Amino acid sequence: MFVYQVESNLQYIAFTRPIFRWIEQPGHSAVTSTITMTELLVRPYQSREQQRVDEFYSLLATYPNLEWIAPDLNIADLAAQFRAEFRMPTRDAVQAATAARSQATGLVTNDPIFGRVDAFETLLLDSLV
Repeated sequence: MFVYQVESNLQYIAFTRPIFRWIEQPGHSAVTSTITMTELLVRPYQSREQQRVDEFYSLLATYPNLEWIAPDLNIADLAAQFRAEFRMPTRDAVQAATAARSQATGLVTNDPIFGRVDAFETLLLDSLV
């Protein structure tokens, strides 16, 4: 979801924009793993677009009501359980474990693998298109 928003993806921006507006409102909150930032910065680093790296980082690192959670041992343990049970790649298992440990009620994504996890509801953006 983050990459669609920061890159203004024409197919998904109509769905991600209201989600980010919702997050900005007082009393609302969202969490994501620091793995998200890793994933977002790969393309700009590959194409040597330092300005884009800086834009992504400055926008998201200070986004209102968005908490960045670094994996700790509890998240790592739960991620390992998710990997074992649901055969998820490590980055997805860390994202799912972060959401579960944070008691998130929902996860917005375009990857159906997260639907395997019962700890939260999964909204697939493609289901809205």
